[in-house]
Amino acid sequence: MTVTGLEGIEVTQSAISSIIDGTLTYRGINIDDLATYSSYEEVIFLLWNGRLPIQKELEDLKLKLVQYGTLPDPITNLLKSLPHDVHPMDKLRTTLSALSLFDTHVKDMSREANYDKALKIQSKISTIVAAIQRISEGQEILLPKSEYNFSQNFLYMLKGKEPHQTAVESLDKALILHADHELNASTFSARVTVATLADIYAGIVSAIGTLSGPLHGGANEAVMKMLEEINDIENIEPYISEALFTNKKIMGFGHRVYKTGDPRAKHLKRMSEKLTILTGQRKLYDISTRIETIIKNKKGLLPNVDFYSASVYQSLGIKKELFTPIFAISRTSGWTAHILEQYDNNRLIRPRATYVGLLRTEYIPISQR
Repeated sequence: MTVTGLEGIEVTQSAISSIIDGTLTYRGINIDDLATYSSYEEVIFLLWNGRLPIQKELEDLKLKLVQYGTLPDPITNLLKSLPHDVHPMDKLRTTLSALSLFDTHVKDMSREANYDKALKIQSKISTIVAAIQRISEGQEILLPKSEYNFSQNFLYMLKGKEPHQTAVESLDKALILHADHELNASTFSARVTVATLADIYAGIVSAIGTLSGPLHGGANEAVMKMLEEINDIENIEPYISEALFTNKKIMGFGHRVYKTGDPRAKHLKRMSEKLTILTGQRKLYDISTRIETIIKNKKGLLPNVDFYSASVYQSLGIKKELFTPIFAISRTSGWTAHILEQYDNNRLIRPRATYVGLLRTEYIPISQR
């Protein structure tokens, strides 16, 4: 039986994350516990190693993420040369691909080398995304500071000043919530790529390209565009009614895997309320909650991880064009975990397709056509 979009088809085995009865876990640990008690660096270690780190291991990881944050000069020059009107995801894809050319160990396929490359990619992708924004604003590129954690450093490299602790905590939690999600589209594309024994950079570039689509990583950017178009509480009802009448897709609702609600959404909703109040943008939260109520009542759909992440990032002063690249920063931890797992027990991924075209078609020479 052919299943469109491979929905419900199990194509591999993985010990990284699971979605069972609507509960998301990373290496068996409930996402609610990780979002409440953990840090993004701890989650990186967990995804890559299958267990939580001890203090020394966590400190070593944090140090490496800072040390590897510097970009080669040619990469910096490349970033500055890219067209300003190109979407940041396209810039990120191109830059990440070019970055592989400056890694002298790119073809070393030992697990130790690949783990080290995963560290480099995780660190540098944060610097690259911040640099894309800084360059577009005519500002100098900043590098991570050793006294900051991963989330602090990204906000510092983005804004050029010490970030507010609430902002740091909110971003860190958002990165944790987006870090992995079983065999999603971008993770699958990464595993397909490296299953050919292509290098880890090629796998990440494939994943970035997949994430750039509006049905995957681009959804929260689309949510923010919708919130901007609505702009006021009184405009919600007519906007949503018109969208439903014309069958316009309202982004940020429903999920192919979750039927009783995305477990990550409640964390982002609480963060949205807290941040919008802190930054004087409560209207964003109020509009969002009203949309949630209407869509739930009229369509029976609940918000997914993308819906409230839009107002969270907006409250952090992040431009909507950067929402998906930040998703990529977070998901890099999951992508690299799956890539390492694929390398450990590799088999070429080569599915079949059910042929539905013409049969026994006669070839006609060009002179007779």
